[in-house]
Amino acid sequence: MVPAVCPYLLFAAAVCLIPPDAPASVHWPGWLGPRRDGIVRYPVRLPTDGARLRQRWRLEVGPAYSSPLVVDGRVYQMGRMAGKELLWCIDLEQGRPLWRRAFEVPFQVGSGGERHGDWPKSTPCYANGRVFTLAINGILRAWDARSGELLWQRDYGAQFGARHPYWGAATSPLADGDALIVHLGNDKRGALFCLDAATGEVRWRQGDDGACYSSPQLAVIDGVPQVIEWNHRAVVGVDRATGRKLWEYPLPHEGPNQNMTTPLINDETIIVGAENRGIRCLAPRRSGNRWAVEVRWFVRRLATEMSTPLVYRGRLYGLSHFDRGRLFCLDAATGRLIWLGPPRTAEYATLLAAGPYVVVLLSSGELRVLDASADRYTVVARHQITDTDCWSYPVLLPDGLLVKDHDSLVRWEVVPASR
Repeated sequence: MVPAVCPYLLFAAAVCLIPPDAPASVHWPGWLGPRRDGIVRYPVRLPTDGARLRQRWRLEVGPAYSSPLVVDGRVYQMGRMAGKELLWCIDLEQGRPLWRRAFEVPFQVGSGGERHGDWPKSTPCYANGRVFTLAINGILRAWDARSGELLWQRDYGAQFGARHPYWGAATSPLADGDALIVHLGNDKRGALFCLDAATGEVRWRQGDDGACYSSPQLAVIDGVPQVIEWNHRAVVGVDRATGRKLWEYPLPHEGPNQNMTTPLINDETIIVGAENRGIRCLAPRRSGNRWAVEVRWFVRRLATEMSTPLVYRGRLYGLSHFDRGRLFCLDAATGRLIWLGPPRTAEYATLLAAGPYVVVLLSSGELRVLDASADRYTVVARHQITDTDCWSYPVLLPDGLLVKDHDSLVRWEVVPASR
């Protein structure tokens, strides 16, 4: 374990202050958090300065790449057991199941994806008392968050000829007020849907492009509220109110070059990392009623495959799949390389930001805490928290973290070095 960098000790101490009602106040309602950016904006305690992690509870929930949600002191987690997908509702404090719903999800794993299994890949979404799930076979469902009652479900397989892309549905639904946004379909045919969250009725649908494994974002660019998505063919901007396509930047999924990471929003630019195709910063701009897309910068030597990068305090952090997995840091405005970590780090990593730190959970189960402002790769602390593979984002809590490993959901608490 590497000791914390001294200039941040006072700030870190402030970050670790925990209000009495902190556990229930944690609100992590979907993919990448409340603003879909991976930034934690409430006080947390991280395992730095010689602190250790102690298991508070563990619950077997079945394998999944879906990340947990935390809302009103409850955890919502997907899993798979005995051929059925599961949605769990769990008490955050005690790890006690409050309810569990199981539903049949027949799915045949495509060749080449066997080791990634037939379990759910999409992270659910919470909004206005409902939890929305997208099964690996492409069926969308809405559940009452308190009771677990199934409110509605939608299956568009008949419209597109197949329900899901080759390796299964992995895009995570997006809540936008009283609407739900998700791209449904298969590799060849699909559409971006905006549904009424209460009823599941279609408000608008856009395009006929195939689905991919990326998830949509919300942004306001040049004063226009937009949905930003990366489908099978292009990165596109869509008017949130009408579903009208405003602009596009072709970046197709071809051969082994999959479209997987979530586009990131940074000062009205869009950063997208593509497998084997580098990292781009796109700047859509409007002139009258016409839009054009400028490539602000392009980095060829780094490329993100499945791991979505993180924009934090003007920097872009991520894991390039080149060199068998290498952490990196770029200037988000210019693409200038700030530091490059060692090769052979991991196949996959999730990245979150909290206070002066970037928290990285490697697919090997190792947690690394990085100094977010250092001009070189600086590991403040590292902990091996599981011996199984870890492909889900953790949730940082005021006193620790919630981790979905291969089969179980585990709550870890930070124990200071003096205890």
